[in-house]
Amino acid sequence: MINHKQFFDSDAFRQQFHTDLPLGSFCRENGTLFRLWAPTAEGVILNLYHSGDGEEAPEAFSMTLKENGVWEYDAKRDLSGRYYDYSVTVEGVTQRSADPYAKACALNGQRSMVIDLKITNPDGWEQDTAPARPKEDIIYEIHVKDFSWDAASGVTKAHRGKFLALTEENTSLHGDGIHPTCLSYLKRLGVTHLQLMPVYDYGSVDEGGSDEQFNWGYDPVNYNVPEGSYSTDPHHGEVRIRELKQAVQSLHKNGFRVIMDVVYNHTYSLDSWLNRTVPWYFYRQNEDGTPSNGSGCGNDIATERSMVSRYILDSVLYWAEEYHMDGFRFDLMGLMDVPLMNRIRRALDERYGIGEKVLLGEPWSAGKTAAKEGTLLSVKPNWKQLDDNLAAFCDATRDAVKGNLMQEGAKGFVNGGGLSTGHLEQCLKGWVNAHGDFSVNAPSQTITYLSSHDDWTLWDRLVFTMDENKDFEGYQPTLLRANRLAAAINACCQGHLFLLSGEEFARTKQGIRDSFSSPVTVNRLDWQRAWKNQKLVDYYRGLFALRKQLVGLQEKSREAHLRIQTVEQLAENCVSVLVDNRGDGSRWNTLLLCFNAGQENLHISLPDGKWQLLADGESSFLWRENLCLTEKAILLPVSALILGLES
Repeated sequence: MINHKQFFDSDAFRQQFHTDLPLGSFCRENGTLFRLWAPTAEGVILNLYHSGDGEEAPEAFSMTLKENGVWEYDAKRDLSGRYYDYSVTVEGVTQRSADPYAKACALNGQRSMVIDLKITNPDGWEQDTAPARPKEDIIYEIHVKDFSWDAASGVTKAHRGKFLALTEENTSLHGDGIHPTCLSYLKRLGVTHLQLMPVYDYGSVDEGGSDEQFNWGYDPVNYNVPEGSYSTDPHHGEVRIRELKQAVQSLHKNGFRVIMDVVYNHTYSLDSWLNRTVPWYFYRQNEDGTPSNGSGCGNDIATERSMVSRYILDSVLYWAEEYHMDGFRFDLMGLMDVPLMNRIRRALDERYGIGEKVLLGEPWSAGKTAAKEGTLLSVKPNWKQLDDNLAAFCDATRDAVKGNLMQEGAKGFVNGGGLSTGHLEQCLKGWVNAHGDFSVNAPSQTITYLSSHDDWTLWDRLVFTMDENKDFEGYQPTLLRANRLAAAINACCQGHLFLLSGEEFARTKQGIRDSFSSPVTVNRLDWQRAWKNQKLVDYYRGLFALRKQLVGLQEKSREAHLRIQTVEQLAENCVSVLVDNRGDGSRWNTLLLCFNAGQENLHISLPDGKWQLLADGESSFLWRENLCLTEKAILLPVSALILGLES
C-alpha cells in the first residue's frame, strides 16, 4: 500500500493547494454555485438529481479546475431542493462521492442536497438567543433517542426519540400532570447545559429502517448535516435541519444552553466522501501505508494538515452560527493537535466573546496514532499548553471516587477502596498544578464527572462492586448511600460539573459496559425509575442548588485552587476540608466539607464559630432550614457533611 504522508505533509503541497475559498454548494441571486476541493483529481463531474434516491439518470456537467485545486461549476439557475453528487477521477479511477461540505442530504446521506438555509428557519429563529451564561455550569448528557423513547415520558408518540421531543413542554409521567418528565424534569433538577450525543449524520443506523434501531452515533458520514433518524421525515433533506433548529430554539427558551458532541477524529468508514474526493489526504497512515488506528475505529483524521484543520474549524463555526450551538464536546480529542484546538477556541472567542462557547473533550485516544512527526496532540500531558477555556474530562477524579474503570472489580473511595488526603485534595482542586500525567492551569480546564455514556453507569458500577446479588433494578440502601456520597464529592470539586442523564435516579443499563449498539429498551431513560427514586433525584437537585451558591467551588481562575485549604484525615476512611468561600454575595465565608466512607459514626470537633448545616448524607437542602452547630457534629457512615461558617 502506498504511503502518501511525505507528499501530503510537505510545505510544497500546502503552499500550492491550500485555499480559503468557501466550499460546497451555494444558492445565490443569479443561480447556484458548486465548489469542490479535489487537488489530485484529473476531472470532476457534477451530477444533478430530482430525488434523493433511485436510479434516475442524472444531469451531468463538467466542472472547471480553478486555483489551489478547487473545481467549480456555476449554474445560472436556482437549484435549491435538488440533489447532487460528484464523479471524481484520480489516477484513472472514477468514484461517485457526495459533497464532503454538504449542508443537507438525502436518506442515509448518500446524495447531497442544495439548500437555501433560510427556508429551514423556524418562526422566530432570527431572535433566538441562548440564556445568559450561568455562574456555574452543570452539564447533563443526553442521547436524543434515549431521552424520550420511554412511553412513560408523556411525549407525543410520533415525537418519541426525535428532535421534536425536545420541543414538548409540560410533559409528565404517562401524562399524569403530577410527575414532570423531559424538559420540565430537567428544569426542576437545575442543570444548565444539555450535551447532545452526536446529532450530525452518522452511518450506523438506517434512516429508512425501523425506529427500534439504536446506536450512540460516533460514526460520522456527513459532518455538517443533522442525523435523519431523529427527524420525522428523513427522506426530505430540509426537515431534519428545521427540526434540529426547533429543538435548539426550545431548549434555549426553556433555559438550557446546548452543547454538541462532535467526532472529528475519525469517519464511519475509510470509504468516506473525504477519501473519495482526495484519497488519503484527510487520513493518517502508518509507515507501511496502512491506515492509522488510534481511534480504534479503523482510521484517524490528519488534523495537522492545513485543509483538514480548516475543514474542522469551518464545521465548528458553522454549527455555532447556523444552529446556535453553545458549546462542543470533542470525542477522542487526544487525536487532535493542540494548535488546532487553540485556533478553534480563539475563533469562537472572537465571534462570541471569551469563553462564551463551552469547549470540552476527552484528553486521550484509543491507541497510538501516526501523526506527522512533531505534532503536539491534545492529550493529558500536554493540557497546560491548551487555552484555559478548553476543558478535559478528568478520569482521575472519576476513578478515585468509584474505582478504576479499566478493572471491573476495582473500588474507589465510596465503595471501599480507600483514598489518601493528597489524592482527594487534587480532586477538589480540579488537578491544578498536580503531579503525574494530568495537570491543568486552572479548574476551567477540568470536567469533573462520575459517569458518562462510556463505560458503566455509576449505579451499575456500585452494583458490581458492592452487591453480591448483582441486582441492578433494586434500590439497595447501602448503594444509595454510596451514590449520595459520590455525588456530594463530585459537587464539591472545582471545575465544570458533568453527569450522564439518569445518574441522579440510579440509571441502570443492566450491567452492560458500553451500550453503543444495545437495544433502545436498554438505553432508554426509565422515567418511572426517576420517580420511584425521587429521594436520590432530590439529593442531586439540592447539591446543584447549593453549588450555585458556593463561590469557593465555582471559581475557575488560576488562583482558585488556593481556596482549598486545610485537608485533614479524620479517620482511616474519613477526610475533612476547609474552603475559603469569600466573595460577592456569599452567605458563608468558610466551608467545612467532610466525607466519610467508613462504616461507623464519627464525632468531629468543629472550628470556632457558628456553623450552618448545609447538607448531610440524607438531605442536600438543609441550607434552607438555618440549622446551626457549634463545637461538635456527627458524621454518619458512608455520607458527606457540608457546613458553612456564617458571614
